[in-house]
Amino acid sequence: GAGFDIAAGLHTKLSDTAVLVAAANESGAKLIDVRMPPADLPVADGRPRTGKRILTVGTDCAVGKKYSALALHRELDRRGIKATFRATGQTGIMISDLCLGTMTYGTQTDEADAFVQMDMALDAGINIFDTAEMYPVNPITAETQGDSEEIVGNWLQARGKRDQVVVATKHSGAGIKHIRDRAPITPSSIPQAIDGSLKRLKTDVIDLYQFHWPNRGSYMFRQNWSYDPSKQNKAETIQNIQDCLGALALEVERGRIRAFGLSNESAWGTAQWVRAAEEGHGPRVASIQNEYSLMCRMYDTDLAELSANEDVGLLSFSPLATGLLTGKYAADAVPEGSRMSVSPELGGRNTARAHEAAAAYVAVAQKHGLDPVHMALAWCVGRPFMASAIFGATNVAQVAHILDGKDIILQKEVLADLSKTHRAHPMPY
Repeated sequence: GAGFDIAAGLHTKLSDTAVLVAAANESGAKLIDVRMPPADLPVADGRPRTGKRILTVGTDCAVGKKYSALALHRELDRRGIKATFRATGQTGIMISDLCLGTMTYGTQTDEADAFVQMDMALDAGINIFDTAEMYPVNPITAETQGDSEEIVGNWLQARGKRDQVVVATKHSGAGIKHIRDRAPITPSSIPQAIDGSLKRLKTDVIDLYQFHWPNRGSYMFRQNWSYDPSKQNKAETIQNIQDCLGALALEVERGRIRAFGLSNESAWGTAQWVRAAEEGHGPRVASIQNEYSLMCRMYDTDLAELSANEDVGLLSFSPLATGLLTGKYAADAVPEGSRMSVSPELGGRNTARAHEAAAAYVAVAQKHGLDPVHMALAWCVGRPFMASAIFGATNVAQVAHILDGKDIILQKEVLADLSKTHRAHPMPY
């Protein structure tokens, strides 16, 4: 249609209405309403429950302003106003700027602890939980496959709050023996995978359904050091994209998924999905879930440009660089129960240069009196292409610590020091 409305919860005072209006005008967004929400307004509607200003804007595709929502968020960031809820692509689905990751649920995190984590996250205004059919990890096994979705589903059923949560899950790509015998993503695998996820999640709809990695391969997970796309079959890739979008369109029509996202994708690959959707083959990609942190910034160039021009936001995983940015691995420490204690190589991230970079970032936090965890997450959330930063926690204490800093906005002096550190320690793994 002509567009959709979005709402963003803003940490502002009543006297800041003029600032919000100016920001909207500068970004080209159409201002509809500025008001305080009623106390009983549910988080599922994309608005905070109490005490935060609601800025509602509209986008009008008919007059060429379909990206004004993203432009508004950039303008608000520039003015130092934090938007705690953001639009997911052009879907109208509102998600919090932090997302609860669940990939350790069923291995490092038992169900009881996971339940408390989800309670805490939702109570703090985090309304999106991310999982996958292949989870949990550390380790990945046939015996535990699907347990993370099962635990999330058990919580949704026990709490009766399905309408307050945006549920995101993922269809595995090729290569895992115990998941469809290493089969790639195809039109026939999509309904089968959705069947399994819906059953485990104990729901009748998945809000954001993502493809975990592309059939043609990916440069993520340190594969960038030897990545060679020269043997890809373009015609085969494009045909698969069109066919899979057709299958996804059927699932949208059936009401089993609401929106579609990618993961571990490239700029070229994402652009093909956007183009195929615009040609009418199926739903438009709403998001990309790629690794992104102070120490992993491959998204900053081509994909950032794609996000800006195509309204496809980033869901960043590993924003704490698998714990390196917390400082807990300093001086060769390996805390019991940590990621390194069960995966010593940290998926190729445990390098001497990585530890040097982590120490430098922790030093920036200490210089400015910040907690390194809070600083790293606030930096991610503040990036102009960010839809939501996915944090994982193995225990309740870690969630509590993260939530303590969820409203921090970094000052320009901190950002300047972080930029200098990035130049001194680029691509440390």
